[in-house]
Amino acid sequence: MKTHSIYSTLQTFISSNNDRELVQFCARQHPADLAGALEEALTQDIYFVMTRLDPGTASEILSHLTPGLQSKVLIVLSDEELSAIIQEMYADDRVDLIRNIPDIRKDRLLHMLAKAERQDILKLESYAEGTAGAIMTSDYAVLPAHITVRDALEKLRLEAPDKETIYYAYVINSNRSLIGSVSLRQLIMARPDTPIQTLMTPEPVRAKVEEDQEEVARKIQKYDLLAIPVTNGNEVLVGIITHDDVADVLEEETTEDFHRLAAMSHKVPDLNINIRDARFFTMIRKRLPWLLVLVFMNIFSGAGIAAFEDTIAAVVALVFFLPLLIDSGGNAGSQSATLMVRALAIGDVKLKDWLGLLKKEILVALGIGLVMGLAVSLIGIFRAGPEVAVVVAMTMVLTVLFGSLVGMSLPFLLTRFRMDPATASAPLITSIADIGGVLIYFSIASWYLKDIIAAAGTA
Repeated sequence: MKTHSIYSTLQTFISSNNDRELVQFCARQHPADLAGALEEALTQDIYFVMTRLDPGTASEILSHLTPGLQSKVLIVLSDEELSAIIQEMYADDRVDLIRNIPDIRKDRLLHMLAKAERQDILKLESYAEGTAGAIMTSDYAVLPAHITVRDALEKLRLEAPDKETIYYAYVINSNRSLIGSVSLRQLIMARPDTPIQTLMTPEPVRAKVEEDQEEVARKIQKYDLLAIPVTNGNEVLVGIITHDDVADVLEEETTEDFHRLAAMSHKVPDLNINIRDARFFTMIRKRLPWLLVLVFMNIFSGAGIAAFEDTIAAVVALVFFLPLLIDSGGNAGSQSATLMVRALAIGDVKLKDWLGLLKKEILVALGIGLVMGLAVSLIGIFRAGPEVAVVVAMTMVLTVLFGSLVGMSLPFLLTRFRMDPATASAPLITSIADIGGVLIYFSIASWYLKDIIAAAGTA
């Protein structure tokens, strides 16, 4: 069913106070679809639905809600209702939810949970944001090395309801150190009396608890894994990261990179809220800081133009071509920056590749600049004569070259200083290219048209 149809049906049950039909209807829907439908609902309707369903179903719906809507639901649910839902959530979803609860209420809720669950939440919450530890779950299946396939399958059958996934089980020794992994497929196809130790894949691909979440995502993609184990410095298994969590990470990182490329602050609260739900002042805080910086940067462009007032006064036709030329440099720089940020982000290129890429970019930019210079020179001849056409053509080649090299090199420079290359945003590249383009244009004009300028000065 479509989201709107689901919500219409829910409204019917809510208005008639028909709890039984509501519960039966929700049982036939996927939690993600129900969450999508509730995005349209009033807060009181969401409360009605969440409190009529069993805590397990409510927890699945809550984990699929957007952060903004989750916050609204947290406000209307009582501590008793919320703690019952939290107990049914997977460990990683539970920690994500707890992080968004004010400290005073968080303490109350934690004390309402069982000691083991409370300690697990505090442990997972202690890991730094952006690391493997912050996105891992402790709901994973482990097997000792000495048991047989028959015993392993029985153990997994009993534990499956409490685990996020059993498609992989991880083999540990007496110290809980990770020594191997075995898939459910391997277990099903193996003889029942086969020892796990002979069946397992030794030294499986793993992530370190302090490893960057983007690097973990790359490993899961590279090795085509459904989940990856996470170990601490002593190789003790402390959690796993599943492919659905990686999808969330990739979406989050892509959103952050797009915000940086658009010169929007990524440190403002509510970054993950969608543009439809974003508040007025939130959007201002996200967009204004960089734009203010760029405004003052563009003062240098104005200062450059002011420094060549005599050249402009002598050959007024130069002004006609100014926007065309500096915009071309900015566009070329934005193209190069986008390509380099993408390549650095996914690991296609490394810092050591800069020199080789620089040589290639020079050749490519010169080729593009020559074609664009030839095209714009034809307009120059028609608009202002051959002298100005030569200036315009030469400037086009150099501004495209300058913009391209800035756009290509700045992401490498930021990476070298351990900064996010996405900070080399299109507006930033454009502003730098504008300043360079103005100086290049009027410097060439002042040199090439010096006789015309001198004659105008003596007139």
